[in-house]
Amino acid sequence: MLTPNVIPFAPMHPEPSEEPAAGPPVDLAAEYETSNVREVIAQIERDLVGMAPVKAAIQDIAAFLLVDRVRSRLGFAADPPGLHMSFTGRPGTGKTTVAVQMASILHRLGYVRSGQMVTANSDDMNGPRVKELVGQALGGVLFIDEAYYLYKAETDRFSGSSTIEILLQAMENHRHDLVVIVAGYKDRMNRFFEANPGLASRVSHHIAFPDYTVPELMGIAHRMLSRQHYRFSAEAEVAFEAGLERAIRLPYFANARSVRNAIDEARMHQANRLFRRRARAICQQELLTIEADDVYGCAVFKRDRQIASYPLTTPANS
Repeated sequence: MLTPNVIPFAPMHPEPSEEPAAGPPVDLAAEYETSNVREVIAQIERDLVGMAPVKAAIQDIAAFLLVDRVRSRLGFAADPPGLHMSFTGRPGTGKTTVAVQMASILHRLGYVRSGQMVTANSDDMNGPRVKELVGQALGGVLFIDEAYYLYKAETDRFSGSSTIEILLQAMENHRHDLVVIVAGYKDRMNRFFEANPGLASRVSHHIAFPDYTVPELMGIAHRMLSRQHYRFSAEAEVAFEAGLERAIRLPYFANARSVRNAIDEARMHQANRLFRRRARAICQQELLTIEADDVYGCAVFKRDRQIASYPLTTPANS
């Protein structure tokens, strides 16, 4: 009778044979300052209106990585943290903005070599192209928007299995030199992860980006106007807010992106309105002010009037 080879059990993570000697206390506040992460967190606070859950999640990740870096420097053994992430939410909720800042945080804490971010969508993610994108992103972050389009639900397979295989291999082989952030609508991303457990198991951090409220969207609008030296008249303020109240319920609405588009269009309407009155002198206040007529002409609110069950009241000459 053959005697089977018996391999003695060995724990995957053996206890350290010797605990590092106690040293002086660690000043985490000083570590935070010298890492310059505070600047990035402050910029996120400035750039994002509201979004408290997102800001809290970013600060949690930054704190975790800062402490992990200190522990590693002091010789306390630990598994390297998982850094791949998923951002879920509707368009215009700040996912790309936060991804850029996350790349900066990872770089400042030494988890990637550079703060660069390479952005891709599903159209870019074919076999040959994905290798090129991974190569470009090495040392930083690869941000894949609408990643769920790689999965074809009707056939229950991925569009080009080699694409996913290359991506998974890159996430594993370059996990110390590449962070992948996938993004998209929450329900579609959930189905995407369910279809590929291998990808789901490699994503450690999931951040949900909520829709903006109307007051938050108005705050965003005022910031955008102020940066470009514009302002709403009292009537335009009422018109813009009324349009937002209804537009946010429509499927095409894209949060801050729709606000930006509406303001750009309102500026165009204002310019045309003033140009039509070019026979008379125009005061500087008129150049600064968006009026209600300029707002009523915005496409996002026109579509709102067509779809909503009740009309948006406009002047007779609008």
